[in-house]
Amino acid sequence: MASNHNTKSSKLVPYPSNAFVPERDLNAMPVLEVRHLGIQFGGLMAVDDFSITIGKTEIAGLIGPNGAGKTTIFNLLTNVYQPTRGNIMINGFSSAGKTTAQVSKMGIARTFQNIHLYSNMSVLDNVKVGMHNTVRENLFSAITHGFGYGKAERIATDVAMELLDFFSLTDLANEPAGSLPYGAQRRLEIVRALATSPKIILLDEPAAGMNPSETMELMENIRKIRDTFHIAIMLIEHDMNLVMGVCEGICVLNYGKIIAKGTPDEIKANPTVIEAYLGKKGGTHHAEG
Repeated sequence: MASNHNTKSSKLVPYPSNAFVPERDLNAMPVLEVRHLGIQFGGLMAVDDFSITIGKTEIAGLIGPNGAGKTTIFNLLTNVYQPTRGNIMINGFSSAGKTTAQVSKMGIARTFQNIHLYSNMSVLDNVKVGMHNTVRENLFSAITHGFGYGKAERIATDVAMELLDFFSLTDLANEPAGSLPYGAQRRLEIVRALATSPKIILLDEPAAGMNPSETMELMENIRKIRDTFHIAIMLIEHDMNLVMGVCEGICVLNYGKIIAKGTPDEIKANPTVIEAYLGKKGGTHHAEG
């Protein structure tokens, strides 16, 4: 982390590339720099000239109406889709031409709108699956279950249990993931993303289906992740209380184009955003896409 590390939101300050990052991240390389990103499906320009800079420990929000292109952007950032134009830099390195697995190793982890867990596997094993980026073992050791395999397995188990403890899931370690309550499954998916040792986690509607108390707990967990692991978080979310409560910088998308960027206060007061998304009285919409 750069400087001035604390649990509170930091004011946004200009970055040399005309972007804004939290003040504490000013002397660190941005975890993500996206320039003029675009993708076209047939005749439809789904994302057009999307540019964003995310500071090393920034909590950023991506909001917008249904079909605005938000999930498409997450698919571009993780190379599920290859952009028609533009470039993506992760910690200063281009992700052009990389596979999704290679992008994961570069430091991007992701959760999904619809929970993607191995339902029949234990909670612990779900987390260990996510550790493929950090636990190395050679093929011979894996086949023979020799010393190398045993050591790697013990390390993986210890680290996975620490991560589960961080999210109060230790008691459920041996339960099938599919048997967990909805909120716990959401937490487990975030834990598995953390197990990849990411530099940034992309959360796609993490509060979907949560009740207000679960959403408040999620807000605290997001801050806790940032403060403990010193990583960045970017989230797509329709719950404006969560977005405004936890995000430092917010980008608003409409019809694949950015219509506003700024702090929560700036976004709440932006007439274009109010017209396109928040509603005349600041109402909350359910945003997908």
